[in-house]
This record gives sequence, C-alpha cells and structure tokens, in this order.
Amino acid sequence: MGRATRFHRCGTFCGQLRPGLRRRGEGLTQQTAHTTDSWISFRETLRGAVSKSNWETWLSRLEPEFDGDRLILVAPSEFHLRWVKDKHGELINHAYRTAFQTDGTPDFRVATAAELPEPVVETVPVPEPTPTPADLASRENSLIPRYRFESFVVGQSNRFAWAAAMAVAEQPGAHYNPLFIYGGAGLGKTHLLNAVGHQVLEMYPDLVVRYVTSEQFLNDFIDSIRRKRPDDFKARYRNVDVLLLDDVQFFEGKEETLEEFFHTFNALYMAGKQMVISSDRHPRNLSSLEDRLRSRFEWGLLTDIQPPDVETRIAILKRNAEFAPRPVPYEVLEYIATLVSDNIRELEGALTRVTAWSALNRRDIDLETAMRVLSDMVPNDEPTPLSADTIIRTTAQAYGFTSEDLLSASRRQPLVLARQIAMYLCRELTDLSLPKIGERFNRDHTTVLHSVEKVKRILRSDRAVFDRVNQLTQDLRKGGGISTA
Repeated sequence: MGRATRFHRCGTFCGQLRPGLRRRGEGLTQQTAHTTDSWISFRETLRGAVSKSNWETWLSRLEPEFDGDRLILVAPSEFHLRWVKDKHGELINHAYRTAFQTDGTPDFRVATAAELPEPVVETVPVPEPTPTPADLASRENSLIPRYRFESFVVGQSNRFAWAAAMAVAEQPGAHYNPLFIYGGAGLGKTHLLNAVGHQVLEMYPDLVVRYVTSEQFLNDFIDSIRRKRPDDFKARYRNVDVLLLDDVQFFEGKEETLEEFFHTFNALYMAGKQMVISSDRHPRNLSSLEDRLRSRFEWGLLTDIQPPDVETRIAILKRNAEFAPRPVPYEVLEYIATLVSDNIRELEGALTRVTAWSALNRRDIDLETAMRVLSDMVPNDEPTPLSADTIIRTTAQAYGFTSEDLLSASRRQPLVLARQIAMYLCRELTDLSLPKIGERFNRDHTTVLHSVEKVKRILRSDRAVFDRVNQLTQDLRKGGGISTA
C-alpha cells in the first residue's frame, strides 16, 4: 500500500495545501481522476444533507488524506472528531459508500500540532511586554475552573451557541469575530465564555486569554483614571489574543467606559484578535448603546440561548447528580425538572437543597422527600417576583440584624454568615447576575461567587444552617415574611 497523500479540500489535486499541513507522500499527480471525483461527490453529499451551520462548523473542516485507496478524514481536534463521529457518523459512512462505491468505512485521525493552522495574528508585530507576577496571576485566575465544554450540557436550546463557541475556541480569530451570545439570566452564557477560554489555552498555551465581567472592566478603567495610568489599562485589554466579556448590557449609561470599550474593540478587531461577548438581550435592544457599537456586535455571529427543554433540564440534573453524596432517582430528577423551566441556576439550586437534606439526615433520596423539601417551589396562581432588597431585609431580620448591617463592611460573626446567605439567596431566587448582586452589597462579583460556593458547602454539613436557609427560602417564596414556626 502506498504512502499517504493529501490534497486541497477543494476536491482537486491543485497543490494548494492548507497552511500548516505537511504533504505526506509524493507524486500527487499519480492520484486517479476517479479518486478526485469520488472526493468531490462525498463532500457534496455531506453538504446537501446538513444545515449550513453544521457544514461550515463541523463537516467542511474535515481534511482528506489517502493511503492508497483508503480515505482518512483528519479532524482539527479530538473533541471535533468525537463530535463529528457521534452526530454524523452514519451520514459520513453512507456518503463514503455511495461516493467511493465500497462497502467499507473511512478512517479518522486527529491532526498533529504541525498540521494545524496557526491562529490569526496581527499583521504588524507588536513587542510583547515582559509579564509581571501580577500578570501571571491574572492569567491563572481569570477563568472559572469548573466552567468547561466537558461540563456543558447541550440541548436544542443551546446547541448552535455551543457549536459556535467550539469553533471559535478551536481557531480563535478565524471564524466568528466577535461571537455575541445573548439570553436570559442563568442559561449558560458565562459557562460558554469560560469554556472558550479553557479550550483555547489547552490548544494554544502561549495565547493570552482574559475573561472579564463588565463590572471588572469598568472598575479597571476607573482605577486607571484615578492612578493616571491609562496605558496600563490599554496594555491589559489590548495585548490579549482572546477577550471574553460577560454581561455587556451593564455598560449602558456609562459613556466614558463605552468610549474606551469602543476603541478597545476596534484595536482587537483590527489585530485579528478573538472577542466573545455576552448580554441578556439582542444588541438592537441595548437602546442606550451607540449605533456604532451595536453595529460592531453584529459584524461576527449573533446566537441566542433559550430556556432548556425538559430533556435538557433532566440531563443537566443528571450531570450534577453525579457529584451528590447519595444516588438521586430518575423520578426525582424528572420532578425537579418540572418545577423549574427557565433558569439553570435555580434548577441546580433545587437539586442542591434535596441532596443537602439527604446528606444532613443520612437518608436516601426519594420522590416524597424531594416534594416535601421543595414544596415552596410548587407554582401558585399569583407568583410574586423577588427583589434583592426583599431578600436582604428578610435575611437580616431572621438573624437579628438590619439591612444596613448586612450592607456594611463589618466582618464580625454571625453577620458575615448572614450576609453570605443573603447573597446565596439572591443568586438562587432572582435573575440577578453576580455583578448586580455585588452592586447591591457594595462588593465585587468575586466576593459574591465565593459566598455562594461557601454556603453551598455549609448546607451539606451544618443542619442548623440548612434548616434556616430552607425556611428563609420558603418564607421568601410565600411573600417575604418571616415564619414564626
């Protein structure tokens, strides 16, 4: 059998190999016209059988390689290969048998690092500043560790956004720039942004990735003005290869910040750097943003995330239940999925309450237990929206403090615990983002995230705290009064 050879994916042996690919074997002109025609037919069959987005994102990026008469399809990454074989394996086999008139199936492999195209780089080289310890720490801590593609549950409501994010992560700057993801609170936008960052760093460790919330961008900008060091701010946000900006809607009404972000956007775009931006609504509905900025958001790809269907909600719960201290029956997952339909955070919070109750009482989880623990979540005829002020006031009263105490800078106990519980309840019972919750408590979003995670851990080990939080949750859902029971 001859040595493997490769030709351009246009379908002819034109010699136009994709940049970065190495020619394996010699004598491309010896390939038969029959093989060329078969490859063209194979590609056209695939193209006609899938949507445009699936073709451009997944199937068109499979490169051909021949080892004699044997076709080898080369994928740009292991994840890409798994996805294609899982979602389109039968279609690929059928197209191969039809086009190549054989009973066999094609082989697959992942491209080597030398065969992958280089990420898009700026045309005019700019000297990279020597990283300081602070820079290195920022690189390490900007991304949320648990938000990766592997832990993102894909369903019909988020499949296109996920596919676009994967394409961006595999070849930053080459596909959709900017990628603009919009949707309601708690649907997975932050997860996808962080997943892009992690995937880019795994594939291209030397690239500089920065994940930032709109609040952090604003605070850094204000700090640069206060310290009279605008160049430091520009270096921080313009000397990156991938910028991940979360909750851009909070820039509304902040004119100086918008002006600075406009220039940052232009600098990164002109340099071919990748941007992924999230918002709670479509750019055209960001009414207070200037047209010049809103139009730039639409230069790349806009994709939304819808509330998950019941199958996706159950899949999300199953993924989370894998880490529960005790097994969670399917009927319990199904019940929880029917209670929460439009917010993944609230969905996961309901499961946390059930598993925490089980761990504290050392009892197995069953449907009756779940129904009792989550009785306050059963919808009533007149649901009352909860505000952060109501949660702060109710939590403060339950612990014998005032709202002003919870919002103060005091670090004494049990005030700190009460404050953390109020933050946790704001996260679980409202659609407020981390920056918005932090704004209500006069703290930044990282403090809120730390508090939420800490309360989740305490709920599994401290019965008194669990009972208090559970009672507060029920009281708040019923109208914000404190139970005297």
